[in-house]
Amino acid sequence: MTYDILFLRVLPGRTFDETLEEVNSAYDPDADLKPMNLTGEQRADWDRLMQRISREVGPVTTEEFPYSLTLWRDGPAGHLQLDYDGDSAHIEIPYRYPESEALPITAEAYRIGRMVEEECGLEGYDYEVEQPVQTGNIHVAAARLGGIARWAQETLT
Repeated sequence: MTYDILFLRVLPGRTFDETLEEVNSAYDPDADLKPMNLTGEQRADWDRLMQRISREVGPVTTEEFPYSLTLWRDGPAGHLQLDYDGDSAHIEIPYRYPESEALPITAEAYRIGRMVEEECGLEGYDYEVEQPVQTGNIHVAAARLGGIARWAQETLT
């Protein structure tokens, strides 16, 4: 279970929620997944994003899979994962940062999220706390992550 932040290429004339609804309505759980097919521009966006994150945030590890490009960031703030397929992306943060320990990794996730928006043309939304990444309050997100992590550690261990 992870704290997730979603990014989409919002369709012209649509809101984030309308785009997500359209994407979800087209999903067929019985169909074979189609391998990722990035355009040259999407590949360039990813490469530019990786360079920027490495330069401004710190070292990352990346790997290409059939369905997404994946980045792992293990730094002083903690661990997060970013998956990208050209028209969408998501950031996952494990629930292992209780209370105040959640603020550094949440701040880093939002910082990277804003880079995803700028470099890849995607729009980010944090459904965990119902706020857009671009204008979202990092402290609200950190409180949610830290509270669930504390609950999980107290309840599940």
